[in-house]
Amino acid sequence: MEKKGILVPLIFALAAATIYLSVLTQKEKNLTKAYEKGQVLVARTDLPPRTILKEDLVQVEEVPRKFMQQDAYEIRSMSDIKLVVNLVTAIRIPKGNQVTQSALVSLSPEAGLSVKVPPGYRGCIIPMDNELLRLMKPGDRVDVLVTFDAVMADNRKEKVTATILQNVLVLGVGTNLGQGLSDVQFKAKQGQAVQDQAFSEKGVLSMALNPTEAQYLSLALKQGDIAVIVRGLGDVELHPMEIASFRKLIK
Repeated sequence: MEKKGILVPLIFALAAATIYLSVLTQKEKNLTKAYEKGQVLVARTDLPPRTILKEDLVQVEEVPRKFMQQDAYEIRSMSDIKLVVNLVTAIRIPKGNQVTQSALVSLSPEAGLSVKVPPGYRGCIIPMDNELLRLMKPGDRVDVLVTFDAVMADNRKEKVTATILQNVLVLGVGTNLGQGLSDVQFKAKQGQAVQDQAFSEKGVLSMALNPTEAQYLSLALKQGDIAVIVRGLGDVELHPMEIASFRKLIK
């Protein structure tokens, strides 16, 4: 009986010690895990709202996992940085702050056309037939022509065509602003675009023009019929162009 009286408290003591050791070990593991470091993307400089992200605007930084934001971009290989390229900041991200998924939106109408307009230029939008838009892509270079009735020296009207703008940058085609979609995203977006176009024969083409060019484009839209001609890749040269007319062609 005396041995049993000693053995029972000893068993309870051992059990308590085991439980205490287990809890202590778990706490140690949790603490170790909390301060284990991971790599996240942070802003290299202050990023205002609606900034298109490029690789040189962000950098990789090691932080304890305890301080990693829930939707931060964790970097496991340097190629993961490309995940944010061409995304747009929805809010301001101060220098050194973690770049989070909730702070970014895709390069789309949600972000607005202004994020694609180069400094000193204007984003000009013109209506175009959907069939023609399907053959254009953001980043293409185009010329803009206008066909109108010109009053000749003998007061006779003659239809002529003039090239009024050359080497114009295409910013967007419909809702496609060149956001670099995956194959799955592209097919889904293309399917949606086809549905949208079924209700209208017209789409929109967005171009980057300087203020003077924008005025001439606006005038041309009121004066005659506009045609947009796609240039070959790499062709950025400007050429003197004379006004075309059937009278010159026949001669």
